[in-house]
Amino acid sequence: MIALLGYGKTNQALLRFLNSRGQLCAIFDDTITQISHDTQGNVFYPSSQKKELDFELEIPSPGIPPCHLMIENSPNLVSEYDFILQDEYLQVWISGTNGKTTTTEMLEWILGDFGGVSGGNIGKPLATLAEMKPKIWILETSSFSLHYTKKAFPKVYLLLPIREDHISWHGSFEGYIEDKLSPLARMNETCTAVIPHELANHQIILSSKAKIVFYQSSQDLLEAFDLQKPHFSEPFLLDAMLVLSAGRILFNQDMGEKLKDYKIGSHKMEHFCDVLGRVWVDDSKGTNVDATIWALRSCRGKKIYIILGGDDKGADLTPLFEEMRGYEIEIFGIGSNAEKLGDLAQKHGLSYHLCKELQRAVEMIAQRHTQESIALLSPAAASLDQFSSYKERGDKFKEFVYLLGEKI
Repeated sequence: MIALLGYGKTNQALLRFLNSRGQLCAIFDDTITQISHDTQGNVFYPSSQKKELDFELEIPSPGIPPCHLMIENSPNLVSEYDFILQDEYLQVWISGTNGKTTTTEMLEWILGDFGGVSGGNIGKPLATLAEMKPKIWILETSSFSLHYTKKAFPKVYLLLPIREDHISWHGSFEGYIEDKLSPLARMNETCTAVIPHELANHQIILSSKAKIVFYQSSQDLLEAFDLQKPHFSEPFLLDAMLVLSAGRILFNQDMGEKLKDYKIGSHKMEHFCDVLGRVWVDDSKGTNVDATIWALRSCRGKKIYIILGGDDKGADLTPLFEEMRGYEIEIFGIGSNAEKLGDLAQKHGLSYHLCKELQRAVEMIAQRHTQESIALLSPAAASLDQFSSYKERGDKFKEFVYLLGEKI
């Protein structure tokens, strides 16, 4: 039997894939309370049972941290990437702190006619892609997946800028950086990586055999790959330039024309108006400091009412509060770190309102908001302390704003 550690979307797809090939599995998960069997013959165990059992292969769900007892009691760990990916697959991996999803979606948009299909951290799980066997695997690759991957590597690696995120999972910012750069240690002379210049002197970079193109800005990529500037503005312009860089690397083409009809997805600087014509911005996808700083800069020049808070994953929020000192801004705190946000606001001399709940924050902002100001949800934190996902948080935000119309 193969052990699957965790039973989320990734390992559910992997179980179906393995069963279709006659392979039975033992599944361990925190939500399982007693040993049971399914009709296929797979065995489901509480995660606490893992310490008593070893298997030839033990495949972790990417989000399970290294400190989890299931991981600590699994001597034969193999990542999903190492188990499924084969050298003959043409692979593009996208990673970084912010912009992975947009970049992945854009790349699938322009490479769809070439047989490109996206998956990994978004879209189809790797096991589903293995059934499809696309010509080009376009994988949004999280730092969690990279941490457990020791053999697989991409033909093209697109790395967005790295900022503090998931510190509690990786143990340190340096650990986070090392995991993000780890594919470079396995890539060879036939591979190309597009990497932020600030990482140029990291030992993994210096030792890599891959061809590396460094950038500090979107303009650097435009010049390095001889591309025409697409119609996007930052931060989405950088995503687009990385995508077009991949098109040049793979097919020696400027595919900018294919991006003209691409639309940025929901919950990423999504503007909408209430019944009074006041602008609200759903940037629920802004789950870390760097993303929220970008959101603020796009609103510069207006009075800003910003909703912050959630699970900040141990990140240092000081750079965000230092950035906010240059704005006309009021902060409305929600989520598990709301008191921490209040302390930081006081330290930096910023106006702060403790709301705890998102609906309360929306209602308090509505009492102040005008057609000349802007109301922004860009929490600089994950959502799971109060919501099932950043999508639910964004949908609830819009729902609460629309409910205001019924009270006016």
